Amino acid sequence: MTKATLVTEISKKTGIEKKVALQTVEAMMKIIKGTMTEGENVYLRGFGSFILKRRAQKLGRIISKNTTIVVPAHNIPAFKPAKTFANKVKNVKAKSKKVAASA
Repeated sequence: MTKATLVTEISKKTGIEKKVALQTVEAMMKIIKGTMTEGENVYLRGFGSFILKRRAQKLGRIISKNTTIVVPAHNIPAFKPAKTFANKVKNVKAKSKKVAASA
């Protein structure tokens, strides 16, 4: 599902205009990004949590130059689904993408 599809679905289910739904989705994403940028997690009960995970310093390699570099410790955003949400998704079979046979 894309953001445009999400906006269309929200518009259909709530009866609000697509423009307003898009502004709402954009505002939600902006707030989540801003909150996480400030070092805080975002908890949406029944859906899941947007959390920051700490990655330790490690050694990396640039294969083309055959050199070793130090990758500093850093935070990355992650999503942890709520148990009820995860349980609903566990038994759902994923839709497989159809690959066109070449002639």
